[in-house]
Order: sequence, then structure tokens, then C-alpha cells
Amino acid sequence: MFVRKNSKIDMKKVFFAFAALAVMLAGCKNSQSESEKKLATIPDGQFVPIAVINTDSVLANYEFAVQANDELMNKQENARLDLSERARSLQNDMATFQKKMENNAFLSRERAESEYNRLQKRQEDLQQLEAKMSDDLMKEQQRLTEQMHDSIDSVIKELNKDGKIKLVVTTSSLIETVLYCDPEYDITEQVVDMLNERWNKGKEK
Repeated sequence: MFVRKNSKIDMKKVFFAFAALAVMLAGCKNSQSESEKKLATIPDGQFVPIAVINTDSVLANYEFAVQANDELMNKQENARLDLSERARSLQNDMATFQKKMENNAFLSRERAESEYNRLQKRQEDLQQLEAKMSDDLMKEQQRLTEQMHDSIDSVIKELNKDGKIKLVVTTSSLIETVLYCDPEYDITEQVVDMLNERWNKGKEK
């Protein structure tokens, strides 16, 4: 995750998994034909009540998401720094070993083999540490994503306790599931406000 080129986590997508809470919608259009309106209405003649949540806005304004993202990035940076320092130390010791070998500095073959085995063990330990750190970060990411999902799901249920909303969809700059929707259907600000209110109350306890 930290040394290999293609294994770096894209932090912009760290919490995007919570979008699974929404049902994907092809789009809601501003203008509709009379036949389309008939299909999109409920018995009282009103349009099917839907709501849209913008993922980008939630990630940028939900205090928990911002804090969790910063903490996860710091953990990744610290892990990368630790691995880099360990790798540099190992490389220096391997270079020293090579020089000793070239100059016949070891007093015996056994001492040379012992030093070689020690360096090889350090290399294996470093690879295992890298794998563990990567796994730990992925598990932390998953835990935070699930926590975020549960929080948003809870807020949506509270907002919709009267049962007026029949469909909730999500959109973002990464995946455009909604091509257009009237602003009155956008509940992003309400969701973010409720999320932050709950988050701040939780910190006070």
C-alpha cells in the first residue's frame, strides 16, 4: 500500500461506499410529457416523492467525515514514513554487508552467513509489516464507511418518519446517477445538518 505504486488508497473515495444506501436512478427530468406524468404520479395527482443526496457535499461538510478522513490520511502517512525509514536502514546495512564481502572483512564464512541470514530476516519482517499496516488501514476504512452508512441511514429514516419520501437516490462528481433534479428534491443540506447535530451531541456526552 505504501511502497507499491498502484496500491495507494484514493482518499477521495474513502467513504464513497456509503452510497450503497441509495437506489440508483437513471435521472429525473424537468420536462415530462403528459403520458410520463401519468406514469410518475400517485393517486392524489402529485409526483412520486423522491429525494436526492449529493455525496460530495456530505463528505465535505459532515464533520465526522472530514475528521475521519484526516485521521485516516495521517495514519497512512505515518505508516509510510515508518516503512520508508525501516527500508532505508535495511538498505544501508545491506550496502555495508556488500562492502565487507567485497573486501573479505568477515573473519569467517559462518559470520558472513549469519549476517546474511539476519538481513534476509529483516527484509521478510519488513514485508510482513507492510502487509499488516495495509490490512489495518483497509479495515479502519471499512469500519468508518460502515459507521458513516449507519449514520446517514438513521438520519434518512428520521427525516422520513412521516413516510412521504418513497425513493432516495445519490449523486456525486464520480458517478452521475441523477442527470437533473429540481432543487426542492435535494435533501443534502438537511441530512448534513442533522448528521452534524448528532455528531456534536455525541461529543458532548
